[in-house]
Amino acid sequence: MRILVTGSQGFIGKNLDVRLSELSGVEVVRFTRKDKFSSLLEKIYQVDAIIHLAGENRPKDIDDFEKNNARLTASLCECIRVSGRKIPLILASSTQAKLDNPYGKSKRAAEQVVEDLAAQTGNPVVIYRLPNVFGKWCKPNYNSVVATFCHNIANDLSIQINDGSTSLNLVYVDDVVSEFLDMLETIEEGLHWREITPEYSVTVDELASQINEFKHCRTALVVKRVGVGLVRALYATYVSYLPREKFVYDLPSYVDDRGIFVEMLKTSDSGQFSFFTAHPGITRGGHYHHTKSEKFLVIKGSACFRFRDILTDEKYEILTTGEIPQVVETIPGWTHDITNVGRDELVVMLWANEIFDRNKPDTYTCEVRNEKT
Repeated sequence: MRILVTGSQGFIGKNLDVRLSELSGVEVVRFTRKDKFSSLLEKIYQVDAIIHLAGENRPKDIDDFEKNNARLTASLCECIRVSGRKIPLILASSTQAKLDNPYGKSKRAAEQVVEDLAAQTGNPVVIYRLPNVFGKWCKPNYNSVVATFCHNIANDLSIQINDGSTSLNLVYVDDVVSEFLDMLETIEEGLHWREITPEYSVTVDELASQINEFKHCRTALVVKRVGVGLVRALYATYVSYLPREKFVYDLPSYVDDRGIFVEMLKTSDSGQFSFFTAHPGITRGGHYHHTKSEKFLVIKGSACFRFRDILTDEKYEILTTGEIPQVVETIPGWTHDITNVGRDELVVMLWANEIFDRNKPDTYTCEVRNEKT
């Protein structure tokens, strides 16, 4: 399958181009700013579908709105007619097509051209009126507030907010690309209007606050829920603007005669991750919890976990090594410790279900081997 992508060097175009390159049996034919309108017909004869992204949104000459939005689309549709074929066409328009300004008028004119193509020939056409699209590779300080905020905050530059209460409607570029690819497989003859989902709504102040939190999580070590929804997409966008020297950051470490302890990551409601080491023969722990839960994974070395029920004095031991991935879980009401029983340094990964609070630690010193042992 050959797909013509106009505007392939733009923000959405770059993301789409990469996704298409990941698909087997798909070849991309590109139309960029360097190409002349006259080259469209030859390209259209080669392809099975068209995704029309090319357009003008911030020209030096206001006439370029008409040229690169309306007239380019008209040329594209005329070439489809001349080819005598029905070639599925996806048009990326803008929500500003409803506005009475030069940009909005030119986008509406482009919509009208493809509407006429569908009505007159039955050519499959889908129009998307895109709101603000954000994601990696979007040009900052241009026409995307998300890109500008992410780039500036990631690079320790100031941001300017004129009206923080302004509401923004956003869609993520990966969702846009996925929708386009899904539509290519299902598009039917005639005209169709579609929307990108999910669409997010956020104020400018909320957006700035969230992105600033991403920056500060490296020092506080507390990260928000970045696995779903808008926060997931914003976080991926934010880190894409980090300069290379910020691909890495240091963590505080606590060193004593036993070894080292390092906290890696904390979450507001899903606990925290850390690791520690222990020299041969060293024992760590010797405490119990009422509610706190912990999971230990030996990464390197050999360890003996010892447990004692603080009520019944029942005892239990577990031997584990880095050669066998096993999680050892602490149990409320059982005091526990861990001893390096090997010859090499012991390295252990630790997850606790809550962030350590020095004022309410839920950690009580109690030796595993008591006087009855």
